[in-house]
Amino acid sequence: MLLNTITNTLVTLSDPWWKVFYDFSSLTKGIDEGLRSSLSPFWAVTVEMVIIGILFLLFYAVIGLFLVYAERKVCAFIQNRLGPNRIGPYGIFQTVADLIKLLFKELIPIKNADSFLFNLAPYIVIIVNFMVLAAIPFAKGLHAIDFNIGIFYVIAVSSMSVIGVLLAGWSSNSKYSLIGAMRSGAQIVSYELSIGLAIITVVILAGSLQLSEIVEAQRTGWFIFKGHVPAFIAFVIYIISGTAETNRGPFDMAEAESELTAGYHTEYSGIKFAFFYLAEYINMFIVASIASTLFLGGWMPFHVGNWEAFNRVMDIIPPFFWYIGKTFFVIYLIMLFKWTFPRLRIDQLLTLEWKYLLPINLVNVLIMAFLVLMGWHF
Repeated sequence: MLLNTITNTLVTLSDPWWKVFYDFSSLTKGIDEGLRSSLSPFWAVTVEMVIIGILFLLFYAVIGLFLVYAERKVCAFIQNRLGPNRIGPYGIFQTVADLIKLLFKELIPIKNADSFLFNLAPYIVIIVNFMVLAAIPFAKGLHAIDFNIGIFYVIAVSSMSVIGVLLAGWSSNSKYSLIGAMRSGAQIVSYELSIGLAIITVVILAGSLQLSEIVEAQRTGWFIFKGHVPAFIAFVIYIISGTAETNRGPFDMAEAESELTAGYHTEYSGIKFAFFYLAEYINMFIVASIASTLFLGGWMPFHVGNWEAFNRVMDIIPPFFWYIGKTFFVIYLIMLFKWTFPRLRIDQLLTLEWKYLLPINLVNVLIMAFLVLMGWHF
């Protein structure tokens, strides 16, 4: 009774800003209508695109810098060290200092390199990141574009990042870079199969390819719980394959320092190296975002059956905070993998995919399809 009273009071107090902060549909619709009422349709769309572009640039930079700092702290925690602690309180400006250093470092020309492709490669990787981020629902009504084939779009576009990696390795005119690019290509192409099948498992359960509808289908429970054991297996396989897709340890054979110096971006310096470095962390954020959207309910709060009081308290937490919390939980898991497990050999890496993950995934998809057909899921 007391919990219900507290909940009702909090909801009442939050009523004035509830609709604005919890559902961004009215805000984005209001901006669109305001621009269209004062500008021609062409210029209204142009201004909207510029606004969205600037917001994504800021988001990209802030998230990238934060993740670099967070990984250094997570690594230090696991290894019982302090991590960055000199520049700013708790070293929070260390990554900013690193960014400034990279921005002003000299861009070293590479002899006999294909200059056009060499310069193009990092931009391809960055552009692919922006294209994928555009389809991610950050909260209700807060996404750049909501395709009815959103998850298919994400899979198709994200697979293009390997083009930038291959171009970087080949155009550098370096054996280290070329070997790293070939390893990365084989790795990404292989593990895309497991990622795709893990996603298909969720699509079968949701009955839709639209990301907003997939999130909405989890209003009564997150798919990792509603989908029984097959959903949990798909989640585990997705996290493992996503870690491999982003070339992170223990799957960082494309950047194995002891063998290839820095892999496919060995010859890059300054801001071009920063593009590849930042893209790795944004790729990790994208993998975690898709995982939280598909398996953990996205911006949906945590609900338990008929516990109405508990569920209403959970509803008070803003949806964006739910999304960010789940995403950073998955990011922590991915970071934990890198600093816990030793690097695999390239043959072990491919064996894990083709002999274990892929067969398990195929069987798992069939089991999920059977459960959905029989209506045995929650």
